Amino acid sequence: MSLPDDLLAWYDRHARALPWRVPPDARQSGVAPDPYRVWLSEVMLQQTTVAAVRDYFRRFTERWPTVEALAAADDADVMAEWAGLGYYARARNLLKCARVVTAQHGGRFPDTREGLLTLPGVGPYTAAAIASIAFDRPETVVDGNVERVMARLHDVHTPLPAAKAELTALAAALTPQERAGDYAQAVMDLGATICTPRSPACGICPWREPCRARAERTQAELPKKALKKSKPVRQGIAYVGRRADGAWLLETRPPEGLLGGMLAWPTTAWAEGAPEPAPPAEADWQDLGAEARHTFTHFHLQLAIRVADLPHSAVPTRGEFLPHDRFRPAALPTLMRKVHDLARATFRPD
Repeated sequence: MSLPDDLLAWYDRHARALPWRVPPDARQSGVAPDPYRVWLSEVMLQQTTVAAVRDYFRRFTERWPTVEALAAADDADVMAEWAGLGYYARARNLLKCARVVTAQHGGRFPDTREGLLTLPGVGPYTAAAIASIAFDRPETVVDGNVERVMARLHDVHTPLPAAKAELTALAAALTPQERAGDYAQAVMDLGATICTPRSPACGICPWREPCRARAERTQAELPKKALKKSKPVRQGIAYVGRRADGAWLLETRPPEGLLGGMLAWPTTAWAEGAPEPAPPAEADWQDLGAEARHTFTHFHLQLAIRVADLPHSAVPTRGEFLPHDRFRPAALPTLMRKVHDLARATFRPD
């Protein structure tokens, strides 16, 4: 049997049960994947773990079971449901893509990689994954799991990211014409469950015999990665204000940029060095003496927190008051929930 056949035989017995996946036996019996669910899962899984995505995927598909339903959703509702999953540009592109598919494609996703690449927020990896998994196109799907498997299978010592092109070519050489969707998921499952970053279970791997890294005993050091540059630290001030009637002063961040479109506490600009105070309303703002710390892709952020009891006559220069019965901390992105958790003890209970 060939390498793809060996892996597919393993996958038929050991495929992970995932809420967006059609199991291999069902797929071979003619059950087709729902492209909407495949697309939604792939967007959610970008730079996020399966464990973190499961509950979000369930809530999204229960609330918006079709692409047309998602396209008709209110932006704020979708952003609030996404809160905590991170990389919020994905949520904005999710809505844009759903509306394009609904308005321009009659609610049907293009079934080729080239067609999928025309959709908002769909890049080369996501297009290949949807084309393969949803439509069984023989596209090469390469995520971090697949890179690790290929680096070990072929004993590639070129560090990432320089090795990406080489690893993609090696993966492409193995991609079969038949059962391409199952094969793409099988390689990812292999990396997630057997060929793991630490302590790979080589003894039960379906590719243990042809694996060159296992033969050379180099699997634990692969894939190699170039040293990362240290991230800079930025600082800012978050303002948590509340009126006597319990309303909180919040704002919706600009649609572009970090946390774009999300509900948030008003803050200063985030920059290296001491921040310039920029309170959103006149009040006796008190320094909480605590910081909310968060790491983004390119920098670490430290937000000092200032709190104030605001008079009912307060007129904010930005943001608006949200009644306490409409305020849900869960609708805040992770950073802003950290601010809330630190600040809430300073205010009286509702």
